[in-house]
Amino acid sequence: MKILTCPAQLQRLEGILRKSLPVTLPVFGAVLNINRGNPGHFEVLVDKWPEFGALLARPSGEVASGDMGQCRRGVTWCPSTCQVCSEHPSLVRVPHPCHHMETPLSPPLTPASPRPASGVRVGSLSPSHVDLLNDTWPYGGNARSRRYLAEILSRFPQVCLQDSSGQPIAWVLTDHFGTGTHSYTLPEHRRRGHMQVALTVAAQRAHARGFPTFG
Repeated sequence: MKILTCPAQLQRLEGILRKSLPVTLPVFGAVLNINRGNPGHFEVLVDKWPEFGALLARPSGEVASGDMGQCRRGVTWCPSTCQVCSEHPSLVRVPHPCHHMETPLSPPLTPASPRPASGVRVGSLSPSHVDLLNDTWPYGGNARSRRYLAEILSRFPQVCLQDSSGQPIAWVLTDHFGTGTHSYTLPEHRRRGHMQVALTVAAQRAHARGFPTFG
């Protein structure tokens, strides 16, 4: 497979994938991130260019041993049956070991966006909050998940609602693929609309950067 490194080719690829949304969502967010500074240090491979039949997004420099499908932390999109996927069936989808149930940010984008409750403000998380994230993530609680959360916290956009003392009460994190990977409200602050506010702010910011949002 061919690694796309030319900015013009990557911009063209973004346009091609955008025309086929939402089918191309598994890789579209990764391409958007690559074209916007590549904070996740990813790369894109295609079986041929420009009329590709399979596309793989993965961490830069990650080389499979033998079978191409052994590349980890990547997602492949194939629009149809192609020779590459026929030879390497595992290329159909190769998920990150920590990725489960990822979805695009999808609150309703309406003119009357919800506002934080009194005493609550929109802020951001800091590296000091990684243990809180790891403890509250359904797939967390171990050293590997902590490293993963620390990585996306330092590299990708996130939204946090804070109480009057500056402590996080609800948050939304995004990842290498532009999807919401960890959204959570502390139990004692639930049923107050905090998550709706956090998701709406995150979606509006993503939309402003060219990322798709779905209502």
